[in-house]
Amino acid sequence: MTSLTKSRPGNRRTALIAGLIALAMLGLGFASVPLYRLFCQVTGFGGTTQRATAEEAQVASQTVQSGTRQLSIRFDSNTANGLPWDFYPEKRTVTVGVGGKSMAIFIAKNHSDKPVKGRAVFNVTPEAAGSYFTKIECFCFTEQTLKPGQEVRMPVLFYVDKKILDDKDNKDVEEITLSYTFYPVEKPGDDS
Repeated sequence: MTSLTKSRPGNRRTALIAGLIALAMLGLGFASVPLYRLFCQVTGFGGTTQRATAEEAQVASQTVQSGTRQLSIRFDSNTANGLPWDFYPEKRTVTVGVGGKSMAIFIAKNHSDKPVKGRAVFNVTPEAAGSYFTKIECFCFTEQTLKPGQEVRMPVLFYVDKKILDDKDNKDVEEITLSYTFYPVEKPGDDS
């Protein structure tokens, strides 16, 4: 009997530690998505682009000189199953000077007889260039709702940060692809 009495505090301690570990793992599970998103935004990991205000973009482009290295920016567009839209860039490719602001226009048209809400996700390839590709304004920052038959022109205002020129991993980059996929926000048949 004495050995049972002595082991109970040890069992309680072990159970308490196991419970705390389980709670910590649960908390980490909930925090992992926002932490991963923050990590991608800071590092450009996975082709995640950067975001700048108009003022930050103005400061970044003030010292752009003529003869600056030129990059080809290619635009890719896709729609997920269940989204009755046409979605495409007005121009498939533009040439931009590193550090200079540029704008691309994407066109979307709703072919259904109901309003449809969509959200664009994006990435940049090569992935290492994502930390230098900076968006000032983009339709991907918010959900887009198109009325039946409506066609819209959606701008993306961006620049490629001059710091890319000092990055040995990106010194040979001549083309950057900005890719978007639009997904429906509501599931088909959802009346909300």
